[in-house]
Amino acid sequence: MIDKLDYLLALAREQNFSKAAERCGVTQPTFSAGIKQLEDTLGVMLVQRTSRFIGFTAEGERVLDWARTIVADTRAMRDEVRMLKKGLNGHLKIAAIPTALPMVSELTTPYRAKHPNVKFTILSRTSIDILSMIENLEVDAGLTYIDNEPLGRLRAISLYREQYRLLTSEDSPLGNRDRVTWAEVGRVPLCLLTPDMQNRRIIDGHLHAAGNRPEPTLESNSMIVLFSHVRTGRWASVMPEKLADNLGLTQHLRSIPIVEPEATHQVGLVVLPREPMTPLTAALVAEASHLAKSMG
Repeated sequence: MIDKLDYLLALAREQNFSKAAERCGVTQPTFSAGIKQLEDTLGVMLVQRTSRFIGFTAEGERVLDWARTIVADTRAMRDEVRMLKKGLNGHLKIAAIPTALPMVSELTTPYRAKHPNVKFTILSRTSIDILSMIENLEVDAGLTYIDNEPLGRLRAISLYREQYRLLTSEDSPLGNRDRVTWAEVGRVPLCLLTPDMQNRRIIDGHLHAAGNRPEPTLESNSMIVLFSHVRTGRWASVMPEKLADNLGLTQHLRSIPIVEPEATHQVGLVVLPREPMTPLTAALVAEASHLAKSMG
């Protein structure tokens, strides 16, 4: 039955039969037959469908919750048994908001020093995508904001507080300042993340509170794109202090603290709140707790 529950999780992720079948590595008829077999076994209809996927029935939503638990427990059991035989090994998948990507190496580097047989996949995603991917078992953990928008049922380990800077050239209108206000920042042409990113929603909120209407001259879902434009000396942006430090400032580029108010937001590691935790995830949580203490 585990493979059929995997089908259900894939359908929840893809919202499309053919894409879900492809993700599971089976043909669409095989996939549809597997869902139908699960429905027959449970004696209820799980999926609303005509010629395409419409959604889950009420029973389907409840079975989906159970599927997440059962599949996660099965994976945890297999990982632990494998660890007892071979030591910690496997593949750890982490999704992170763009502003937190430079911090991932502070977790993965010491982790791999202790567990050299573990491989990593790091994905850049929105905060909303991260919560969905963890819930649907697509990734093991996420790095995201933990104090601004609801996290649902996830467990959070606080890592650091994000502080904001105006990145601009030294010969720009605000480039010679030791600090600037959010009201002043709002009057400068900015390049910012796209509105689907929580960082952008945070910045928009502070600019609105200061009486400004954010109208960026360039938007991107990549911090590298934004930073490369700022480095030309013709653009300005608002970025977290740690990100700016990691990307590196040029001789003529300044990182200026933004005050009134001095806004901060908490970033942390989020995982499923389950026991027992998979050995791979448990080791990551331990590393995050150690990092949090060193940064605190």
